[in-house]
Amino acid sequence: MSEKALDTIPVGTLGIIPHKSSAELGKKVNDYIVEWRKNRENEHATTVAFAGYRRDSYIVKADCPRFGSGEAKGILKESVRGDDIYIILDVCNHSLTYTVCGQVNHMSPDDHYQDLKRIIASISGKARRITVIMPFLYESRQHKRSSRESLDCALALQELTSLGVESIITFDAHDPRVQNAIPLKSFETVMPTYQFIKALLNNVKDLTIDSDHMMAISPDEGGMSRAIYFANVLGINMGMFYKRRDYSRIVDGRNPIVAHEFLGIDVEGKDMLIIDDMISSGESMIDVATELKKRGAGRIFVCTTFGLFTNGLDKFDEAYEKGLIYRVLTTNLVYQSDELLSKEYYISVDMSKYIALLIDTLNHDASISGLLNPIERIQKRIAEYKEEQNN
Repeated sequence: MSEKALDTIPVGTLGIIPHKSSAELGKKVNDYIVEWRKNRENEHATTVAFAGYRRDSYIVKADCPRFGSGEAKGILKESVRGDDIYIILDVCNHSLTYTVCGQVNHMSPDDHYQDLKRIIASISGKARRITVIMPFLYESRQHKRSSRESLDCALALQELTSLGVESIITFDAHDPRVQNAIPLKSFETVMPTYQFIKALLNNVKDLTIDSDHMMAISPDEGGMSRAIYFANVLGINMGMFYKRRDYSRIVDGRNPIVAHEFLGIDVEGKDMLIIDDMISSGESMIDVATELKKRGAGRIFVCTTFGLFTNGLDKFDEAYEKGLIYRVLTTNLVYQSDELLSKEYYISVDMSKYIALLIDTLNHDASISGLLNPIERIQKRIAEYKEEQNN
């Protein structure tokens, strides 16, 4: 972060509200900011504008308890008047439960989204500014209308801004054009490219990063831009699969895939980086890995921002044992089960420091454009990696 950012007067006293779905991530983010501000030199630190700048914790305690009927309410346990509030929420955390008339229910994305609105409502307009950090954008897979369908994501964005949310930060939005629903509000979709490359280089020491030994692969036409960016910053080639679907049938809410067709140069012997925004059931990823192996590909690395694993991990265990996949990388932006974290093939990509940087910078009302464009950091890290290999 630049010195200019450090000397800017904060928008307001910083307050972080991690919903219970993001409690662990919120604690890590808070710890980073506490440490940075404790050690940061600032000539204006003693002025009124910087009151409350250095604290032991920036976490504001909030809760959404439920009645026996399953209804809930938002409770704010301390004042946030005049504060710059950042609410962190993971709508994909299915590990949380609540009771309805004695029956245990797992929290769905709808439940988490309702809790977010309850927290905003409990602030009652007293905060100076509210920013929502929702890594997996609620209903982002329902981003366009192809028949008589609801546009849930656009409705949610409009609802949040009508409740007083000034800015929404998400990661690797399924379709960033959904921001057109709120054209006068701040909407940032952040790509975790640098963190993926950093985690990959930290955990795999024998990569040869050039076009003769590595390729970036998009599993479908929708993910082309991600694979192109990876390929460009790493200086490698890319390939793409497109899905042939049976549009005469709908299975589990979608047209079933008939086959994966490949577009690209020879993959034989090369390490493959399959880039996508999410692993849902994982079927597409394993199908793509299988097709690449048929073509003689070397090690296959699966890199996706969100690891949902909606059908469990058995298929990935089997694919790893068969040698179809070598490593799977997903971020800690969404819930990670203990089972997933224990897998030999799994690499967790920690995003807490990056989120802390975003919050710290925005609280100073400084530009985050340098954080959103990581090309210099990527090139520096690759150069360090190659130097380590030479030594």
